Amino acid sequence: MTITSEVARRCLEIDYDTLPEALRDRVKYLLLDYLGVAIRGVLSDSSIPVHRFLGSRGIAHGGVPVCGMRLRVDTPYAALALGVASHSLELDDVVNAASLHPAVSVMSAALAVGAQINSSGRELMEAIVAGYEVTVKLGIALDPAAHYAQGFHPTGTCGTMGAAVAAARLLRLDRQRFVNALGIAGSQAAGSMEFLADGSYTKRFHAGWSAHAGVVAALLAAEGFTGPGSIIEGRFGFLHAYSPASDPDKVLAGWGDPYEVMNTSIKPHACCRYKQGSIDCILQLMQQHQLRPGDVEKVQVAILKAGYALVADPPEAKLKPKSVVDAQFSMPFGAAVAMLKGNAFLDQYCLENVESTDVQQLMEVVECVQDAAIEQDFPRKWPAKVAITTRAGETYHCRIDHPKGDPENPLSWEEIIAKFDSLAGAVLDGGRRNDTVARVRALEQCSSVRELMETLQR
Repeated sequence: MTITSEVARRCLEIDYDTLPEALRDRVKYLLLDYLGVAIRGVLSDSSIPVHRFLGSRGIAHGGVPVCGMRLRVDTPYAALALGVASHSLELDDVVNAASLHPAVSVMSAALAVGAQINSSGRELMEAIVAGYEVTVKLGIALDPAAHYAQGFHPTGTCGTMGAAVAAARLLRLDRQRFVNALGIAGSQAAGSMEFLADGSYTKRFHAGWSAHAGVVAALLAAEGFTGPGSIIEGRFGFLHAYSPASDPDKVLAGWGDPYEVMNTSIKPHACCRYKQGSIDCILQLMQQHQLRPGDVEKVQVAILKAGYALVADPPEAKLKPKSVVDAQFSMPFGAAVAMLKGNAFLDQYCLENVESTDVQQLMEVVECVQDAAIEQDFPRKWPAKVAITTRAGETYHCRIDHPKGDPENPLSWEEIIAKFDSLAGAVLDGGRRNDTVARVRALEQCSSVRELMETLQR
């Protein structure tokens, strides 16, 4: 039996009735977080061209409702719109061990297909668990650092496979067609890291395309289109093509023990995950020692090697971001707004701050370094280490092993609801936000994913 076939079998065996209560609760928690980010993401600059593109493809009756909009479109296009929107804010969930964002691919595909065929909340939860498991296991098996070094964005590549899994589950494909869906998805998996060169929107597109491609793969498989049955482990398959350091044994290792939704982190700061712990440290030091920006002479930030090229290198570019995307991937920018504004949430990642003289001057005192001391437990832990030296000659140190939002240092349900409200409030009124929270928290009672999606339209 191939790894691909075994993955299909295990995905098909996931049953809501056997899922632990803590895992069911976690799926709801992650879904509400996703919805807040996706709804607010429709207002992002990168979403506007997508909406124009979809405008001429709208469907008056029978189309899938797009969150935060009045638009209804064909299912793969709904997945595209959801994926781009939900990945645009850099506030989407992340799995440290795989260094990728599962929700933007998996949930975008699952909600689009679930709305099309009017799945139940329980079926949606099963599909999400399966999609996360495949996305994350593939990310781990590829070796994230090696995959990044090849120039690939694992959210785009692994997310395509996970999106196909979620869609295939909801479409109730049999095992052979499920394998075909994976095989078809493998020929669409993509995502170039070259967006780092100029801060373009294509990183956000990776999430949209992966969701879109996964839906197309499952729909084609449902009609009898075939794909290679060894797409994961084959000679020219996914693992060998996308990484020189892949380990096929890791795809099935630890499957469901626990399911990867339990290992998923939430972002409290609107930027790359490799910046999150460092920002936590900076905020803690500034508050603990009652420091003001003018007190700071130097900030030394230790960056994990796997993320150094994303947020710290080349230094001259990271010190002079030219766009919001650049800022999302600039550690000096994140450090500066954290010190100056007291947070690094969505409102701080704006062109006004990118162009601010105060922010630019504060960025100059930030030095990014690599430190072997924080590498020892990576990727099981994503430690952060910061030292702030003041003009008075004092140096304060902070190390965090688990950034805020990690399963070991989680946001509470109340904090997730507050995050949802702060994001979705730009699009939905209080009544509909409260209704959405109630529906998600009782997702197992939901008989209509389509109805849920319709309540999220503007």
